[in-house]
Amino acid sequence: MRYFFVLIITLFLANISNAQIDVNFNVGSQPVWGPTGYDYVEYYYLPDIETYYYVPQHRYYYYNNGNWIHSTNLPSRYSKFDYYNSYKVVINEREPWQNHKNYKKKYSSYKGRHDQSLIRDSRDSKYYVIEKHPEHYNWIKEQDKKKSNQNNKNNDKQDKHDNGKNKK
Repeated sequence: MRYFFVLIITLFLANISNAQIDVNFNVGSQPVWGPTGYDYVEYYYLPDIETYYYVPQHRYYYYNNGNWIHSTNLPSRYSKFDYYNSYKVVINEREPWQNHKNYKKKYSSYKGRHDQSLIRDSRDSKYYVIEKHPEHYNWIKEQDKKKSNQNNKNNDKQDKHDNGKNKK
């Protein structure tokens, strides 16, 4: 019985430690017009147009004729909206439009602000993984070069351990 009790406690503690290690990271999914400083983003709230952008699915949620609509594109009434010169609020909550009245009130003063650092302009290499980042292709070349160098080192190690067995 004592063994069984210790086993249960051990399994319980193992589950707790695993839960604490679970870290979210989606920098590669974030658009280049997003603000810097976030390793994980669920939604951006765009106060200028009172719209939510869902990062994982690249989808907009906006209010239209009494309903919240989701689409991969904004409606034509927002065709002149400038993502790069508008403020984005990071919201990591499911279905934030359900709490829109609070977000609208809380972030109404952010309308018209243009003072965020954008991913596009960042020189932090963690953002280079984003395909539309200006440094993305240079980063890809650098990654390929590192892989090639690593492969060459591995081949050299194999050659050293060959001891002349595979002479041609």
